Amino acid sequence: MTTETATERHPADPIISVDEVSFRYGERPVLEDVSIDVEPGTFLGLVGPNGSGKSTLLELMLGLKRPDTGSVTLFGDRAHEFDDGKRIGYVAQNVTETARDMPVTVREAVAMGRYPHRLVGRFSRADCRAIDDAMDRVGITDLASRRVGRLSGGQRQRVFIARALASEADLLVLDEPTVGVDAESREEFYHLLHTLNATGLTVILIEHDIGVVTTYATEIACLNRRLYFDGDPDEFVSTDTLAAAYGTDQHVIHHDH
Repeated sequence: MTTETATERHPADPIISVDEVSFRYGERPVLEDVSIDVEPGTFLGLVGPNGSGKSTLLELMLGLKRPDTGSVTLFGDRAHEFDDGKRIGYVAQNVTETARDMPVTVREAVAMGRYPHRLVGRFSRADCRAIDDAMDRVGITDLASRRVGRLSGGQRQRVFIARALASEADLLVLDEPTVGVDAESREEFYHLLHTLNATGLTVILIEHDIGVVTTYATEIACLNRRLYFDGDPDEFVSTDTLAAAYGTDQHVIHHDH
C-alpha cells in the first residue's frame, strides 16, 4: 500500500501499474498473473481474441473491479480507491449505439465533461473556454447545436472524445469504440487519437483490428488470459505472438497514417 499522493509522485511514474493480477468469474479464470505498466504519454493497444480478458483488465485498471490476487494502482492510488474521475475520459463499448437515444445537443454532451470542475451555479468562463476548445480540437464546433442522437456514428465518437477533453483528462480509455462505424470514419477517428496522443494525452485502446493498433499505438499488449506480449508494435508484428495468443494464423494489415 502506498501513502504517496499523486502530486508527490515522480512525473515519470506509471499512470497505471498492474502487478501480478489474477481474476476469475466464479470458477472460470479470466486473467492469470498479468503485470503491465502504462507510462505517461503512451498509446497502448490491447489486443487478443474474444473472451481473452481485455475488457476485464480495463475495468481492473480503472478500479471498476478488484483483482482476486495482485494489485492495481491508478495515478499512484489503489485503483478501486481512486476518486478523481475528471482525470479519466472513458468511452465504453457500443457507446455510439446507445448514444442514439441521447436527447441533448452536442454542446450539452461535451459540457458534461466540466461537471466535476463546476462550482454551484452556471459554468464559468474557464468552463466555457474548455468546452469550446474541446469541440474545436476534434472538429465538431459546427455541430454544437445538433442533437447527439441525429449524428453519424463517427460524429458521436468525436462528441465523447470532446467530453473527455473538456474534463481536462490525463488518460483516455476506449473499449472497441468503432463498432458499427464505417471504414472512412474509423480511419479519421484513429488519426484523431494519434494527434491527441502526440500532444501528450495517454491513450488505452481495445480494438479488434490489429492492423489499426500496430499502426497507431506506441505499445502493444497481447492478452489471452495471460499476457503474451507487451512492447513495441514493430517487434510484436515480427514475432509469433499472434499465433500463440489466438491459436491460429493471423495476418496484420497496416494502415497508412
